[in-house]
Amino acid sequence: MQRLTVSEANLEQLFGTRDENLCYLEQRLDITVSARGPEVTLDGDSGAERIVARLLGSFDRLLSSGGAVSKDEYRTGVRVLEEDIGIDLVEFFLDASIPVTLKRYVVPRSLNQRRFIRSVYTHDYVFTIGPAGTGKTYLAVALAAAALMDKQVRRIVLVRPAVEAGERLGFLPGDLEEKINPYLRPVYDALYDILGYEKVAKLVERQVIEIAPLAFMRGRTLNDAFIILDEAQNTTHEQMKMFLTRTGFHSKTVITGDITQIDLPEARSSGLVEALEILDGAEGFAFISFTQRDVVRHPLVQQVVDRYARWEAQRTRAENGEKR
Repeated sequence: MQRLTVSEANLEQLFGTRDENLCYLEQRLDITVSARGPEVTLDGDSGAERIVARLLGSFDRLLSSGGAVSKDEYRTGVRVLEEDIGIDLVEFFLDASIPVTLKRYVVPRSLNQRRFIRSVYTHDYVFTIGPAGTGKTYLAVALAAAALMDKQVRRIVLVRPAVEAGERLGFLPGDLEEKINPYLRPVYDALYDILGYEKVAKLVERQVIEIAPLAFMRGRTLNDAFIILDEAQNTTHEQMKMFLTRTGFHSKTVITGDITQIDLPEARSSGLVEALEILDGAEGFAFISFTQRDVVRHPLVQQVVDRYARWEAQRTRAENGEKR
């Protein structure tokens, strides 16, 4: 059993409505959390007690320093402390947050997300690999929007290979922008969430946010730009080599992809997989790998990712056994 004292002024935000934050901790960590005013008593496994004590103490300091705490912060805090009990959560939430607008901050939801954000600040090329739901595209777009709003770059260039995921859509109607838009919809969804529809529409109209089909990038040099190549696992060797040579001065390039979801014809190798091998150890390049532990979507999405990974691993083992 462990006892701690928190600031009385922070009780409402710290505990949540009807102590919902404490109830979450009890269910998530199988621990009993009792509060009488600012006095909190923890009764459970020593590891769980240590996590909750560190979490509540950190969030108490975060609130006292002007920060905010919600259900999302509690979920993130538990996940992060389970990975590294020694981490400073106040620094985690304040140091690596992305100030996109005066009204909204985007904060990391895992240690790998924090590493990704810091890598973008310190490197011109960043590769981020991982399954769906780990925030790769969303964080890349948030960082690009923040750089644009802070006038660190003059434009955002969004690039995505036009490859269908197991479907054949045929010829799409409209001009070039209208044809490529369906493939960039996830990037637009993130932009709308971060900057708002009207602001994004104006920036696209002024070509500050530019849609650049990967096939049409040859011959360009992009200066003062934040460039995002999304779904990079569907690039070919030639496309990836061409794309990586487009970055100009004062620009940042972020490449995102999931190498478990390659939609290229079986005869073609993924340019992303090759690039990871070719550029491994190269100076100025950062590589961040997300795992199922970093999935930050709806909890059921994490179950989907986990179960598909197990099923695919079992099928691979079975196929290898048959070949033998």
